[in-house]
Amino acid sequence: MPEPRWVIFAVLLTLFASILLVNGLVEGEFTQDGAIESTAQTDQVPDAALTGGPIIQTDGTTTTTVDAGAKQIVLTFDDGPDPEYTPEILDVLAKYDVPATFFMIGSEISKYPDLVRRVVAEGNEVGVHTFTHPEMSSKGDWRRTVEMQETQYALAGAAGVTSVIFRPPYSSTVAALDNTNWSVMAEMGASGYLTVVNDLDSRDWESGVTNADIVEAVTPEDGEGAILLFHDGGGDRSDTAEALATVIPELLEQGYTFTTIAALTGMETVNPKATTQDLVIGTSMVGAVQIARNTTIWFSGLLLLFGVLTVGRLALMLILGRRHANRHRRGRRRAGGVAPNTWGRPYTEPVTVIVPAYNEKECIADTVRSLAASTHPIRIIVVDDGSTDGTAEIAERLGYPNVTVIWQPNSGKPAALNTGIAAAGTDVVVMMDGDTVFEPDTVRQLVQPFADATIGAVAGNAKVANRTGLIALWQHIEYVVGFSIDRRAYDVMRCMATVPGAIGAFRREALRQVNGLSDDTLAEDTDLTIAIIRAGWRVVYEEHARAWTEAPTTISQLRRQRYRWSYGTMQAMWKHRHTLVERGAGGKFGRRGLLNLLLFQTLMPLLSPLIDVFLIYGFLFLDPMETAVAWLTMLGIQLAGTVYAFRLDGEKLAPVLMVPLQQFVYRQLMYLVLIQSVLAALGGIRLGWQKLHRAGGLSSLLSNRTPSGG
Repeated sequence: MPEPRWVIFAVLLTLFASILLVNGLVEGEFTQDGAIESTAQTDQVPDAALTGGPIIQTDGTTTTTVDAGAKQIVLTFDDGPDPEYTPEILDVLAKYDVPATFFMIGSEISKYPDLVRRVVAEGNEVGVHTFTHPEMSSKGDWRRTVEMQETQYALAGAAGVTSVIFRPPYSSTVAALDNTNWSVMAEMGASGYLTVVNDLDSRDWESGVTNADIVEAVTPEDGEGAILLFHDGGGDRSDTAEALATVIPELLEQGYTFTTIAALTGMETVNPKATTQDLVIGTSMVGAVQIARNTTIWFSGLLLLFGVLTVGRLALMLILGRRHANRHRRGRRRAGGVAPNTWGRPYTEPVTVIVPAYNEKECIADTVRSLAASTHPIRIIVVDDGSTDGTAEIAERLGYPNVTVIWQPNSGKPAALNTGIAAAGTDVVVMMDGDTVFEPDTVRQLVQPFADATIGAVAGNAKVANRTGLIALWQHIEYVVGFSIDRRAYDVMRCMATVPGAIGAFRREALRQVNGLSDDTLAEDTDLTIAIIRAGWRVVYEEHARAWTEAPTTISQLRRQRYRWSYGTMQAMWKHRHTLVERGAGGKFGRRGLLNLLLFQTLMPLLSPLIDVFLIYGFLFLDPMETAVAWLTMLGIQLAGTVYAFRLDGEKLAPVLMVPLQQFVYRQLMYLVLIQSVLAALGGIRLGWQKLHRAGGLSSLLSNRTPSGG
């Protein structure tokens, strides 16, 4: 049985998809079907319809028609309501105190119920023009029934009335009746509808038509009555209201009167009050459409905002990353190609390397051997945190004179590191994981910034050693971008949120001021880094200090690792939330680093499932080409940033080809892990150590790699 938090997530995602579906059906381009060309076959059309008036009543066997009497005019408008053009037309009608009949589309009624209420309140009639404006003769019985019923519900929900008059989409005059469109009229007549076509078409729907053209098209022969067809929606109707303001006074001056369908047919009204059932269903439907529409508009705006922020952030990070890289390259040029210490005179004092280890028998030997080859004077302290697999014994048997193994009961990684710090006798300590190996120059490169007395901690460059298989390869891409771009930029902005547990160096005085590592969070490295910054120390990044670590190779292992990271990071963010309002270095970090973590590593990834659903919505209901271009543009920007990061870090570009595929698998896994972490945090769930299985053999994995990591 699925966990409750995943049930909640599935329900919310389904609800969002349903909202988009409702909006897609309502907002869909309703003119896409197009009119079916007349067949000119009329043998099934009754003579009464072919020779009668434009108001047609039929029950399938008996047909009668009504036309406008002499000097009687019925103004009709199709395809509305429209928020721009319908009010303009209503203003003209009100000015001359004449009524009209509006044949409305149900989807538009649902979107603009206030307009429908105004139409009815001002004494006008409303007719049914289907829900999505399809060519009805090409649709099956079920679709035609739905089109009519949903429009009635929308009308009931918007204005509390229904309608007994109907105008088929793409209809014309009586002269255009044929077997195809008559079958629809006969079916509607059998259902109790009066079908209303027209005598004169304004042609206001044609491109290039002028105001004068519209006036001429709807001017009846002298003394003849007519039903005139205009449009108040479905396109650019900017000339319709203006033409109407010319037509109405001219016809009034000629002695014409303006009437309604109800008056011509002798009915009391064509818009009887809706039943209670129709009101309930209609109100619910209109409410659902309003929610769907507003949600879609809001989310579209949010998506645009996040897109701009993402591109802006990437541009800023690339600029700052280049500035950080140039700082070292200028130093190299000044030193004749030799890597100098840009922080001052070389730091040559001995340092202590602390290796916390818990059941690391596969990796501990490689880790210690790599440290023993260090070109910088070091003392190595392996703190065995209650291992049960012989990790401590393996480290001792290596027999290196500068290696000390400390045994302690299992107390967690922070406690193990604090034990090592207490046993260290140097001003600087380096911390690393028991599944990581260093290059010979790693420690020397890592500690050089401590020549600057303001430096409290240094983050090194962690790299994935086992780059075989898609999962590990995707992590390799993630690591390169995260270290080569993000950490460089964080260094320049002085808002480094995390000195990674795999490779980091700390001044003991800074550690003393913050009381060492805390077990308040599962991201002890992030917690410690923020605490050091709040204490007034600077934290920097040294890209030349490389550590090689074994990345998870299965989805299960990766999920466990990232679950812990995400959960712990959120704990650290909450613990240090007051940095947002602090002064000094802590405040700068809060308003730069903490907001970055909140926005770009928590809130935006949480929206990723909704963004994916919205992408599908775009392909189904929006312009597929525009949707594809937008997605490919974002992917192209991401690819460009990734290529730049790889070039900056001296890595081969072949793995970048996996970035598009990464969007369809790895990204989804990461946001599911983040969602799980957020739900766990909200539920107050505590996590354990999440120990990962290791394959070991890092030394052999690195034997064929160049020093640059390429």
